Amino acid sequence: MIVYFNGQFMPKEEVCISPDDRGFLFADGVYEVIRAYHGALFHAELHFARLRRSMSELRIPVPDLVALEAVCVELLARNNLLETDARLYLQLTRGVAPRTHIFPDPPPTPTVYITAGAIHPPVREWETGVKVILVPDIRWARCDIKALMLLPNILASQQAHEQGAWEAILVRDGVVMEGSHTTVCGIFDGALVTAPVTNNILGGVTRQVILEACRESGIPIKEFPIFESELPNAQELMILGTTTEVMPVVQVDDWLVGDGTPGPLTRQLQRAFRAIVESQSRRS
Repeated sequence: MIVYFNGQFMPKEEVCISPDDRGFLFADGVYEVIRAYHGALFHAELHFARLRRSMSELRIPVPDLVALEAVCVELLARNNLLETDARLYLQLTRGVAPRTHIFPDPPPTPTVYITAGAIHPPVREWETGVKVILVPDIRWARCDIKALMLLPNILASQQAHEQGAWEAILVRDGVVMEGSHTTVCGIFDGALVTAPVTNNILGGVTRQVILEACRESGIPIKEFPIFESELPNAQELMILGTTTEVMPVVQVDDWLVGDGTPGPLTRQLQRAFRAIVESQSRRS
C-alpha cells in the first residue's frame, strides 16, 4: 500500500511516527474519512469543510486543503483504486514537540497522514437491515469535533459486536444522540426525525446529503431530539454514514422496529442516495 506522510508518497511500512507526536501522546489531532466511488471523491467539499472546522476548533494550523484533495486522488491512482469502491482516511495531528499539556510555542508543523484502501459495501445488510443496541453516551462534550480520541466509541462498538449487533446507539440523559460511527434517523408519522446538530453530535456528511434528498422529494424533516422512550413508536429507523450509506435498522436490543423489515421511506432514501452517487460519479 502506498500512503502519504508529511509531503511524501511512500510504502506504508516505511512510515515512522515520532514518539513525541502529540497525536500519539495525547490524541491531539483530527481525522476525516472520505468515500470514493470508482475514482470520484464523494462530496469532498463537505468533508474538507468539516476537516477545516475540526482543526480550527482545536487551534491546529490548517494546511492547503486543495492540495490534500489532489493527494487523495493521486493515492487512489497509485493504489489501483480508480475502478472500485474505496475509502480515504486522513489524520492530522498538532505535530511533534516535547511533551507538555500546553500548546507548543512556536507551533510545530502538523503531521499529515493519508491512506486509501478498497472497501466491500455491506450489500446484504442494506437489503435485510441490521440490529443495534442502546448504550450510555459517555463521550466528552465536543462531539462536533472529529477528534482522534475515540475510546468511548470503541467501547460501545465492542459491546455491540459482542451482542451480535451492527452498531451501538448512544443515549445521553434519555435522548438518542447518534451511533458510535453513524447518524441516527427515525420515521415518525411520515416525517424523518434526527437530532439537531449541536456540540453533542457530529455533523455527518451523509446526514446532510439525506436531508437534502428529503427536501427534494417532499419528505418532511424534523431536526428534533428523539427520546429513548419514543423509539418503539418509530415506524422505521435507519443509520447513516460514509461507509454505511443508508442502513435500515430492524431491531433495537430485543424488540423489532415496525414489522422487522426495512420500511418504504428507508428504501426510497437508499435509492435516492445511490442516484446521487451515480450523478456525482458521472460529473467527475
